[in-house]
Amino acid sequence: MSLAPADEKLIRAELGREPSEAERALFENLWSEHCAYRSSRPLLSAFESESESEARSASDGHGERGDPWEPVVVGPGDDAAVVALSSADADSERGRDRADEVYATLGIESHNHPSYVDPFDGAATGVGGIVRDTLSMGAYPVALADSLYFGGFDREHSKYLFEGVVEGISHYGNCIGVPTVAGSVAFDDGYEGNPLVNVACVGLTTPDRLVTATAETPGDALVLVGNATGRDGLGGASFASEDLGEDAETEDRPAVQVGDPYAEKRLIECNEALVDEGLPVAARDLGAAGLGGASSELVAKGGLGAEIALDRVHRREPNMNATEILLAESQERMVYEVRPEDTDRVAELAERFDLGCSVIGEVTDGDYVCTFEGETVVDAPAEYLADGAPMNDLERTEPSQPERDLPTLVDGSGDPAPDALGSAFEAVVGDPTTASKRWVYRQYDHEVGVRTAVPPGDDAAVLAVREVESASGEPLGLAVASGSEPRWTAAAPYEGARAVALETVTNLAAKGATPLAAVDCLNGGNPEKPDVYGGFAVAVDGLAEMCASLSLPVVGGNVSLYNDSAAGPIPPTPTLAAVGTKAGVSAPPATLSGEGTLLHVGAPGGALGGSRYLAHAGGSDRFPALPENAPAVVETLAAVADADATLAVHDVSHGGLAVTLAEMVTEEAGVAVEIDDALALFDETPGRAVIETIDPEAVREAFDGVAPVKELGSATADGRLSVTVDGETLSHDAASIRDLRGVIGRELD
Repeated sequence: MSLAPADEKLIRAELGREPSEAERALFENLWSEHCAYRSSRPLLSAFESESESEARSASDGHGERGDPWEPVVVGPGDDAAVVALSSADADSERGRDRADEVYATLGIESHNHPSYVDPFDGAATGVGGIVRDTLSMGAYPVALADSLYFGGFDREHSKYLFEGVVEGISHYGNCIGVPTVAGSVAFDDGYEGNPLVNVACVGLTTPDRLVTATAETPGDALVLVGNATGRDGLGGASFASEDLGEDAETEDRPAVQVGDPYAEKRLIECNEALVDEGLPVAARDLGAAGLGGASSELVAKGGLGAEIALDRVHRREPNMNATEILLAESQERMVYEVRPEDTDRVAELAERFDLGCSVIGEVTDGDYVCTFEGETVVDAPAEYLADGAPMNDLERTEPSQPERDLPTLVDGSGDPAPDALGSAFEAVVGDPTTASKRWVYRQYDHEVGVRTAVPPGDDAAVLAVREVESASGEPLGLAVASGSEPRWTAAAPYEGARAVALETVTNLAAKGATPLAAVDCLNGGNPEKPDVYGGFAVAVDGLAEMCASLSLPVVGGNVSLYNDSAAGPIPPTPTLAAVGTKAGVSAPPATLSGEGTLLHVGAPGGALGGSRYLAHAGGSDRFPALPENAPAVVETLAAVADADATLAVHDVSHGGLAVTLAEMVTEEAGVAVEIDDALALFDETPGRAVIETIDPEAVREAFDGVAPVKELGSATADGRLSVTVDGETLSHDAASIRDLRGVIGRELD
């Protein structure tokens, strides 16, 4: 990839001369889609990154939060977002000093192109990068969530990528001691030529430890800490800003970084020691565009400049030139702004953790200047480098709405085949996307750090934040959920993205948590194609609209475009990672106890657009209607989930009631239920749940005026699933369900 002629003309005019080789390469990377969001930034204003009362305070002209316990501390634009955690008891918060608070950091990033070229290292370095974004804020990483998307599971290449990505994530995460507690996996033909690897990280810090990526004082030193710089990852940012070629797995290998998780672990502990002593004034992870990207963005955010001597950078390869030193994306590196008198102490701590350390320059009030071997190789305004890229004004075409063309089993127009219902049930429950992901998460050490109270495999994970005590004396529970559903957004990008947001938040509510904040990873194809950009744009709008209606601030995120290949563009894929809080860490399981009544809460959408059922049976349909009062549904579900009479809660979404009920069955507990028809069995409308309770009347009262409640039947003690649909009964024992849902492990073990 090279600079566009129009960009080069702008740069030449700004500099008043021809750019040097290093400047040309630096602009090429920093003005790429991956770094500058040239096609997506105009769309991102749709998101609300403040809570409701913060927005009111801003509209009143105060410029600061009016309520001292509003959650958003640092919003979009930094390495990670920061939100305040309350004790989940509003009354106990009043009058407390903000210095007593605990903050959670949230970040998400994509490593899509690298994971296609080299699935192990591509995924591993994605984990490393988002963890370092957490370190940049002065936080300690406590949890990871990964959402992964691959081509059809029946294809050998998809399995190869899948196995490599999971191995890379597990290896890196396990070695650095950060548990992977949540996420999702989807298989769809749309990802055949371009898988997606989206990784989120949650960290914890306090107000006195908070660091940002904004340089503050001219004269402060710039210090590079971490691994030595090599030539790996050169041009990674520009590589991620163009379609994957058919020869990408060989030709683009040099653009993929190589990770060292043991160096990352030392960097995590070194960063903690630096923050303990208050040494970093500002910090930035070296990710896209390497040292040039991190250092120029650090000073640009403060309206400052820098003087950097590239000769001082500690290197592991000989004869590196200025451009290579500036743009290599070698991993496990951080750049810090440090007071001049503190540089020796930073070097001492780096040496303690066996990390390299170089004082490479200083913050200035001038331009961004880099020298190498006595010559100036870069001299440009930092803000122009970081924020000067012009935005793209792209054509878009609105996606069409699917027509209703349903199979006989659900449209009632004729007599379906005798085994149609049973075959459909087995196909949907055994679909790799809806099947058990135990093969994936059993490879992750999800218990390291001893915070994981609800592990992977549930609607959401729950972490114990012992630093915050709830009114009951229990630790604060922090619920984490992450995912998307490509068939929803392929069928109806706007409504499908709204459904993604609602489903993610419903997962939190099913564990009794109140949604707090979210970050998104917006994945799309080549935006220069009007139909691709049109679908992506309305998906962004849909996600933003539902998050706003749920009062869920989207406090940060990532955009990944040009996920396009010879196989075609990916479907618009807005991954949402969200956190919520609750008093205590106990939560109702998603599996049955065998002792209660089963209730379905929420309104079915009456359609099958984007469903797994249609993926197998064929046909098309409009997307289901979503509830108009989604916030009330979520709030009520969270309250009911925490009730003493509630024995189990599981959301209804992917695969509909068929998958929800199958997932709730265990060897000891089964279900005996009746469902109206096949459409109701496979309807995937989110914002619904199945609740096992010993007090069904209390659930009805709670949802009165909020959402319909229907009794499905009862839990049983025989470990069997018995579902009667319009007079036809499906019956499976726990072993046969386990076999259906075990397709991934069966194929790969």
